[in-house]
This record gives sequence, C-alpha cells and structure tokens, in this order.
Amino acid sequence: MKSGGLQFKVLHTPGHSPGSCCFLCGDYLFTGDTLFVEGVGRTDMGGMTLQDLLNSVESKILPLPGETIILPGHDYGPAPTSTIAREKANNPYIRDFLLDK
Repeated sequence: MKSGGLQFKVLHTPGHSPGSCCFLCGDYLFTGDTLFVEGVGRTDMGGMTLQDLLNSVESKILPLPGETIILPGHDYGPAPTSTIAREKANNPYIRDFLLDK
C-alpha cells in the first residue's frame, strides 16, 4: 500500500479485534492496539482472546528485525515508543507467554 511517497505493508494481527492490523513502513511499525510498550491490547471486546492476540504478536511482529521501532496506538508504557528487541526483553506478555514456551 502506498501513501504519498511512503510504502506500507499491512500486517493482519487479529486479537484486539478480528480486523486489527499493524502497518510497517521502513523501520517503523504502527502497532495500534495490538502491542504497547511493555503491554498488549485488550481482548475482551468482540470475541477475541489473549491467545489470539499473542498468536498475532508471535507470528507477525516478533519475526521483524529487533531494531524495528514500534509506535503504539496509546502511550501506556514507560516510554511512547520502543523496539522489537526491547519488547522481547521487557514486555511481560512476550517474555512470559511466548519466549518461555
């Protein structure tokens, strides 16, 4: 998908909602309500589960390069942005549910 001179890749990441998507533009990932800094989005609206959301994070977000900058939909964490590498090290949902399998 193109907007102006920017190229975006759409990543379907159901979990927060069935149609949730993240948008990758170069080294930046707009994660919306899928992934926050040291957290993840709610899963209690619309039939989604935490496992659905974690499956999306594991299959679509974690494979991206560690230096990819995440830009969440809300500033709920200790900083407004992060990276994939920092989230692998500090996000309890990733550490406890995905990396410790």
